[in-house]
Amino acid sequence: MKLIPRHVSVIAIMGGAGVTHFTAPQFYDPIVPKWMPGKARAWVYASGAVELSCAALLIVPRTRRLGGWLSFITLLAVFPANIQSAIDGGIEGAKAPFDSAPAAIARLPFQIPMLVEAWKIAHAT
Repeated sequence: MKLIPRHVSVIAIMGGAGVTHFTAPQFYDPIVPKWMPGKARAWVYASGAVELSCAALLIVPRTRRLGGWLSFITLLAVFPANIQSAIDGGIEGAKAPFDSAPAAIARLPFQIPMLVEAWKIAHAT
């Protein structure tokens, strides 16, 4: 199975997000839902590690379906953080436009095509 555009886009999104969880964790801290146990930074690092794992699994043909499933589950799992951001009216302390409610709300529908692509990869034969 060769890399096709959907693989590359999901690899780039998951890998890029994973990297930024470690290089700019302060961006993600405020969107960790308040009801999550423990410190927000621990969740930021954990989700970053999972996102990097997704990207790595997607690169290797033998593990690509697993990477698709893990990406799909991860995208579902982090969706509450995006909802929290919308509820909070943006990401506190972030630079414009990420500090605004419209930007936070606009992020929500972008999860759908990412979920669809991860689903397609998970079901590819």
